[in-house]
Amino acid sequence: MQDRYDIIVIGSGLGGLTAANRLACSGYRVLLAEQHSQFGGLATYFHRRGHVFDVSLHGFPIGMKKSFRKYWGPAFSERIIQVKRIRFDNPQFQLETTFDKVDFVRLLTQHFGVEKARVDGFFEAIAGMNFYDDQEENTAALFARFFPARPDVWRLLMEPITYANGSTLSEPAISYGIVFGNFMSKGVYTFLGGTDVMLDMMLKELRRNRVDCETNLCAERILIDRGRVAGAVLNGRSVQARAVVSNGSLPRTVHELVGDEHFSAAFRESFAGLRLSNSSCQVYIGIKPGEKLDDIGDLLFTSTHPVFDSTAICSRDVTSRTYSVYYPTIRPGSERYTIVASMNGWHDDWVGLDRDAYRGAKQALIEDTLNALEKYVPRIRRLADYTEAATPKTFARYTLHQGGASFGTKFEGLQHSMNLGAEVPGLFHTGSVGIIMSGWLGSANYGVMTANEVDKYLS
Repeated sequence: MQDRYDIIVIGSGLGGLTAANRLACSGYRVLLAEQHSQFGGLATYFHRRGHVFDVSLHGFPIGMKKSFRKYWGPAFSERIIQVKRIRFDNPQFQLETTFDKVDFVRLLTQHFGVEKARVDGFFEAIAGMNFYDDQEENTAALFARFFPARPDVWRLLMEPITYANGSTLSEPAISYGIVFGNFMSKGVYTFLGGTDVMLDMMLKELRRNRVDCETNLCAERILIDRGRVAGAVLNGRSVQARAVVSNGSLPRTVHELVGDEHFSAAFRESFAGLRLSNSSCQVYIGIKPGEKLDDIGDLLFTSTHPVFDSTAICSRDVTSRTYSVYYPTIRPGSERYTIVASMNGWHDDWVGLDRDAYRGAKQALIEDTLNALEKYVPRIRRLADYTEAATPKTFARYTLHQGGASFGTKFEGLQHSMNLGAEVPGLFHTGSVGIIMSGWLGSANYGVMTANEVDKYLS
């Protein structure tokens, strides 16, 4: 690590990684500082007893292929493969889909009996949405406009997106429509080889482009001199820079790294109303060597709750789970199977537990998940040789996100994130904010947008 750079990127989620690479390719000297021992933010992985577990729900739209090809290279885009078996199992319906527009039109008209004109009108409305559009209509009003008194249809349309970015029916309709529309283009995709291969490829590309990539390097303060960014304090060491890109929590960036005193009264007042999205729980299940799983689908959206309910989805009394099943075909050369169960959750439900209660709650989360999974994998307890649970406290610890927020902020956070440079010249932010910039595609594209703004500033 040097004493001076053009740009310091704090955090190595997909937004930070992509911004760092984009800026390095433009000729800037870039330091990528990650406080954890591993790169990737929430788009990461870990090894346990011969298993590789992917963290976060790995399904993204086809647009990721274009973004990877343009900003990382063809070697990345060639590894984007389709996930074809997405299953729903809940009290209102059981079905399988490829999760694209053609199949959803079929399901809505044939399975749910909705008039074709209503379905066409809904997709036309979705296709015309942009993030700068009017925000008055919320998602509930959008659904009521096209599918009145159809809670089953609302569940089909909404539940997967709530798992993907924590959104609810009360959010602006455009925040739902943009994300859902991206998936409807051509379905759901993942990265061949897994997150470990992807991050290894990214780090090689970054270093080839002369980015200094450092782990265990915690940003303690962003330095401000005469109203402008002057660098950052990293592990107690001051490093000068002309600009800083924070890929961390937006509240932590403002309150802790910069300090409220550097922002205008109007910004502080508006920022005080910022809402965070929920956090997550996950249960990681490794299958014994030599054992195999039947093909039960790639993504399973399951619930025992009677209707879609975003509050119930986040409850510690879990009724809804998404299972991501990783077959050996995802990691060529491996014969291992893993399953990751993902549940939305709230940090406040976990943070107050003492040590023994916390351990007990984690074990109960594992046991309840295995019990629920037996419906789809009847021998799961005999097949599994490793289980582990992550909670909102886990995500808060490893990402330093306030409240362990898995999906950043609600919609209003996007404007605050984009306007940091107007408050403090040289200060920029990228990452999961505003719902539409969450997930792999949103985060990577926001990294590009932020890098372009940094380039304009430095030029």
